[in-house]
Amino acid sequence: MTLDPHNLLAILGMALATYATRLAGLALAGRLQLSPRAQAAFDAIPPAVLVAVIAPSALATGWPETAAALLAALAATRLPLLGVVAVGVAAVVVLRALA
Repeated sequence: MTLDPHNLLAILGMALATYATRLAGLALAGRLQLSPRAQAAFDAIPPAVLVAVIAPSALATGWPETAAALLAALAATRLPLLGVVAVGVAAVVVLRALA
């Protein structure tokens, strides 16, 4: 397998752009003076991204994925984001084994 230098350059450029975006977000987020309402919206971004990633899979696949998504949604009312991800992953593994 060979890698075309143009493709390698494109991959490295995209990686650099992604990393620069993350660094800029970290550098700028600490300098923002947010109102309580804006802070609440800012804090809602990670769960919103997680739902955007999970929803298509939960709705377009079988019952184990849909049930696991519902369990993860219930867990989200009590657990931090990492705990919700762990509950969702464990639930889909167990439910797929039962199906």
